[in-house]
Amino acid sequence: MKPFRPARRRQTLRVFAVLAALVTLATPSMADPTFDSLLGSWGGSGTYKLQDGTSEKLKCDAYYTGGGSQLGIAVRCTGQTNKIEMRSKLSSNGGALSGSWEERTYNASGDVTGKLTEQSIKLAISGGVGGSMTIAYDKSKQNVAIATQGIPLKSVTVSLSRK
Repeated sequence: MKPFRPARRRQTLRVFAVLAALVTLATPSMADPTFDSLLGSWGGSGTYKLQDGTSEKLKCDAYYTGGGSQLGIAVRCTGQTNKIEMRSKLSSNGGALSGSWEERTYNASGDVTGKLTEQSIKLAISGGVGGSMTIAYDKSKQNVAIATQGIPLKSVTVSLSRK
């Protein structure tokens, strides 16, 4: 077995250093996700379901303001017999979400926590109502799913398109 020579060791270290630099340059940086692709006006329709099994169709408008790590949400949905008017303020820190929500028609409010990715928002809702909310989106459409606990409203599903 030949001894490892210092010149060969330096050459091997240089090759590893070059490879490490190439891997670093070729790896895309993982920037924190932002709310920017949601900003603007959206409209669409959906359905809400009650615990007793009844359901009703909804027409909805949603408005997203802010940008970067801050998002303001205003959603108005109307059905034949009911109306939903929800507002929320969200902040993202590295994709971890926190904020508040309020539903103005029924005077309920609380806190939200969750996760933001480039294609979805997943929230846990607490306060006057417990439940979850998921918004799956791209630049032109989004699907919203809300599930609640402990109240007559069981779920809301809405599909929205950019206005």
